[in-house]
Amino acid sequence: MIKNIEFFRPKTSGISLDRIRILPVFVMLLTLFGLQAQTPEQLFETGNSQYAQNNYEEAIKNYEKVLDAGYESAAVYYNLGNANYKLNRIAPSIYNYEKALQLKPNDQEIKNNLEFAQNMTVDAITPLPQNTFKKWYRAVLGLFSLNGWAILTVVLLGVFTLCFLVYYFSTSTSLKRGFFTVSFLALGLGLLSLTMAFQAQADAQNRNFAIVFSPEAEIKNAPNLAGESSFVLHEGTKVRVLEQDVNWARIQLADGKEGWIPASDLKIL
Repeated sequence: MIKNIEFFRPKTSGISLDRIRILPVFVMLLTLFGLQAQTPEQLFETGNSQYAQNNYEEAIKNYEKVLDAGYESAAVYYNLGNANYKLNRIAPSIYNYEKALQLKPNDQEIKNNLEFAQNMTVDAITPLPQNTFKKWYRAVLGLFSLNGWAILTVVLLGVFTLCFLVYYFSTSTSLKRGFFTVSFLALGLGLLSLTMAFQAQADAQNRNFAIVFSPEAEIKNAPNLAGESSFVLHEGTKVRVLEQDVNWARIQLADGKEGWIPASDLKIL
């Protein structure tokens, strides 16, 4: 089964593996020496055809060409996750599902497939408990991506402006009362949405996550090979990057453990 769900966008900084996604795209790549290169849409459709024929390696290559061309979408990452899952590649499948969720945080299908992929990981990490307010805050913030909150803000402020103008110019008392109420309700929700957009931006900047790609990585208590080994992580584990240099990254697990890992063992989300 195929889906028409979204457009490609330029890049910025049981499991339903048989249900790949199709998206209409109207972006044409520049021609070179008079020859037209494949568009992101064509590459994506070729990848989907190869996926349907169980040719997952070639499908992955074409999906990655879309990303290499400077475009991304939740559908591309989702299908990359599916293709890698079919090949039992734990880290790449989890990484791509996580990237898809960054673009479509409420997509239940992506969440389900991510959960299946995470079940293949070795490390069992119990997250630290969260209080009720923090759970509520994370749930509300996760309703939309940063772009989603921004779009919602624009829509609500547009509704406020329109309703306020109707209120201002209307001669009907009942209309004025109704549009006055709606306009300020929209304004309040718009300001709340704007606040959540800023929070989402700050959250994205402060929550730098990565996926462990090394089959097995020793986590050190200092950023050097001579450091004492604190614990071991395996591919597919999600970590928070607290700081990083060329060779080492200081990470934190969901259970609060911290340590240093070779930067080459990670892939930043």
